[in-house]
Amino acid sequence: MDENRRIAAVEEIPDDTTFLFTIRNGFDEEEAVLVENDGDVRAWKNYCQHWTDVRLDKGDGASMRDGELVCGKHGALFEADSGICTYGPCEDAVLDEVDVTVEDGAVFLTDSEYEFVQRGSSIEYDLSSNRSLGF
Repeated sequence: MDENRRIAAVEEIPDDTTFLFTIRNGFDEEEAVLVENDGDVRAWKNYCQHWTDVRLDKGDGASMRDGELVCGKHGALFEADSGICTYGPCEDAVLDEVDVTVEDGAVFLTDSEYEFVQRGSSIEYDLSSNRSLGF
């Protein structure tokens, strides 16, 4: 695989939270998260389907409970392996997937719409308040 598309070693993905990374589509950068569940690695765009300005992983890993990602703002639960919302205001919605593959113990971005930018976030946020609105 192309080393420029390597995100992380599988062993770097925490067992009970997410691994944050940044991708680019043209000039637009977005965050995504890796999650490992029962040996399967998936990647999802880093936002809740109820309000897409709410990040699941704010930089220190998303909360997880019983194999589901938890939206800290709304309490929505998303299955880590399918992205389906099982509870909350966006029930039955599905997280947006980013295609990845595992090869030789590493996770690579395979989604042709995106290029890998970096581990973590390159997007600056105002973390001075817990409001989701930026004014």
